[in-house]
Amino acid sequence: MFKIVEMKYLNPIIFKMVVEAPMVARSCQPGQFIIIRSNEEAERIPLTICDYDREKGYVTIVVQKIGAGTEILSRMKEGDYLADFVGPLGQPSDLVTDDIEEVKKKKIVFVAGGLGTAPVYPQVKWLKEHGINADVIIGAKTKDILIMEEEFKSVTDNLYITTDDGSYGRTGMVTVCLEDLVTKEGKEYDHCVCIGPMIMMKFVCQLTEKLGIHTMVSMNPIMVDGTGMCGACRCSVEGKTKFACVDGPEFDGHKVNFDEAMRRSAMYRDAEAKAKEALA
Repeated sequence: MFKIVEMKYLNPIIFKMVVEAPMVARSCQPGQFIIIRSNEEAERIPLTICDYDREKGYVTIVVQKIGAGTEILSRMKEGDYLADFVGPLGQPSDLVTDDIEEVKKKKIVFVAGGLGTAPVYPQVKWLKEHGINADVIIGAKTKDILIMEEEFKSVTDNLYITTDDGSYGRTGMVTVCLEDLVTKEGKEYDHCVCIGPMIMMKFVCQLTEKLGIHTMVSMNPIMVDGTGMCGACRCSVEGKTKFACVDGPEFDGHKVNFDEAMRRSAMYRDAEAKAKEALA
């Protein structure tokens, strides 16, 4: 059992949980994920790690209410216990595992959208701790659903916020912001990490391919066991089948078949809707 030591809503549909999980906190790295179950009857939900405190044994996750499983999680309180908190799973970010002196030579930009803002944070934080300042673009539909602005201000000197409706920061989608930074404001990047909705990652990758910027994306398809046994999280990368849970979750975005991945994700929408309706 894993104790919830903090439960906080970041906006009406996204909440942060800090969970006491010493073994996970001791060995996790930016880019990895966990699989969580609220109780023994609940579904298994994969969530990328947002932060960790090795000394306290705490791991932070950020969750968006979408289906029945996340709805059940949202009703839990500080002091409650989770049935499962398994991890760390998957591969750490290349920026963490590559030679640090080579990483320091890179001009890095992170592009985050929606819930993808949370898993971007530990990577930017890790780079800052190693003397590397990366640029960060955060996109949201409106100011009201923007998350983690203050946290990012503490780990980067160059934070660009853009909202679709122009209610805060710049106006437009993240692709507009990135293209403006490069083509109008003289920014130069050779490495991009993009995490967010599948459709957003697809269009960012189309842009960065045109701009000649190597781009990594974090794939978060449906997962079941998280160990590569079931094959539910398979995706096509450069025409080859990869499993997000063991080969990823990060892949070269210019080689990912996003259209196939989005079609696979859509297969489960009816089942998710029925499960949420039954819970209500």
